[in-house]
Amino acid sequence: MPSVPGVPRVRCAVLLLSGGLDSYTAGAIERANGYDLFALTIRYGQTHDREVAAARDVARALGVVKHIELNVNLAAFGGSALVGDGEVPKDRPLDVSDGIPSTYVPARNTIFLSLALAWAEVVGAEAIVIGVNALDYSGYPDCRPEYLEAFERLARLATRAGVEGQSFAVLAPLLRMTKADIIRRGTALGLDYGLTHSCYDPDPNGRPCGRCDSCQLRARGFSDAGIVDPVAAAKAME
Repeated sequence: MPSVPGVPRVRCAVLLLSGGLDSYTAGAIERANGYDLFALTIRYGQTHDREVAAARDVARALGVVKHIELNVNLAAFGGSALVGDGEVPKDRPLDVSDGIPSTYVPARNTIFLSLALAWAEVVGAEAIVIGVNALDYSGYPDCRPEYLEAFERLARLATRAGVEGQSFAVLAPLLRMTKADIIRRGTALGLDYGLTHSCYDPDPNGRPCGRCDSCQLRARGFSDAGIVDPVAAAKAME
């Protein structure tokens, strides 16, 4: 945003918001660090809309400046169980590496970050916030620290702001935190995780399957943190 003489410049960031607990927590951390947030949720052809509905609730809870839902149909390419190309794996042992799972969406984070970068230039944001994690995750190559560092270099090279010498950062505050640590941090910030959705393969009513990688990681995180998952508790009461 343009600066006004005599008025402190507001720090802005574009938050990639999926509706899951990670992006919610990442956004809350950077909001607490002084950033005004512009939230970007992408409909990428995923087989369900439950996470998009959750993203709307989370955006309201975070008090974002603006929330955009953008349609980019990666299902036209296929290549991932998350866009209907094959079955979502269930009951996989999380501590055994089986390679990159079928839920990997080819180049998804590169596409998402590029779109966030475009909006960041327009609104004058100095950062993109992304909730990736390199510890408790499913083995995706675009969640690694070296990938984020490379994209940050690209952003400085490929934008007018970068060429003109303005700083630009890709903020991944959860990168080296366990899922339990993420949940503890979000709970300390007062977040309502009942608003979030993590499941890769929910039922027609949007209830989590409890068996996909994401559901298992979420369950283990809440268990290790010693905190009750409000989504799981609500499901158990049905």
